[in-house]
Amino acid sequence: MGYLLLGLCVILFCAWQNNSIVITRIVCRNPKIPKEFNGYVIAQISDLHNKEFGSAQRPLLNRLESVSPDLIVITGDLVDSRRYRLAPAMRLVNGAVKIAPVYYVSGNHESRLRQYPEIKSRLTKAGAHVLDDAAEKISLGSSSVELLGLRDPAFVGSDSASGGHTAELSGRLARWSSPDVFQMLLCHRPELFSLYAEHRMELVFTGHAHGGQIRLPFVGGLVAPGQGIFPRYTSGSYTRGVTTMVVSRGLGNSLFPVRVFNRPEIVVVTLQSGAEEK
Repeated sequence: MGYLLLGLCVILFCAWQNNSIVITRIVCRNPKIPKEFNGYVIAQISDLHNKEFGSAQRPLLNRLESVSPDLIVITGDLVDSRRYRLAPAMRLVNGAVKIAPVYYVSGNHESRLRQYPEIKSRLTKAGAHVLDDAAEKISLGSSSVELLGLRDPAFVGSDSASGGHTAELSGRLARWSSPDVFQMLLCHRPELFSLYAEHRMELVFTGHAHGGQIRLPFVGGLVAPGQGIFPRYTSGSYTRGVTTMVVSRGLGNSLFPVRVFNRPEIVVVTLQSGAEEK
């Protein structure tokens, strides 16, 4: 009886860990943020991997709507290449575009799919902005910021984000970099933080690490793609120079089906004009 009760508790705990969505709030202060954007709210979702949150993604969309975002960004892996299904992703995007403008950039799982042109077409028809190797200006009043998007480096080779792929990304960021405008970058891979910092991207949104999958006190995540065992960048925000990188723990799973002390996450970043706090 005791083992049965223990097993039931483990099942309930795992169900809660994998389906109860947490909201993580981060404040980004930067002197380049225009005053019109003070208090501007950006909600980030990442790594859905076909995950279903109730009927028509309603629990997820309700949580997303509850933060009253001015902008919603999606940083890749809406689908899972090992078990391709587009419907869960489209249910999320179709609901999200009714809440706020949606901007999307691809992940490594999209890079593996021959259906990716269809995915982009469906996202665009739904009203989302696909920012693979593209830039858009976001304006409020007489001020504006720039939103940039890098498609995943796996589109030009293997899933590795090193070597020649890194050089290509560096060239792209160099062409975009502007000292006069607050720039936000959407990309999938946090392991390239040094590259983003080198090109002085002020605010970077990434995913891919799945929070380290299993999180332990004082240790953090145990393993992440692109970073291996005890990865450095798995959750929250990291700052180097003028660059702040936000890493979403994501919503779904891929190879490993269970999250432990690592609930699905919506990240909410609020912009504040003025100098960063020391």
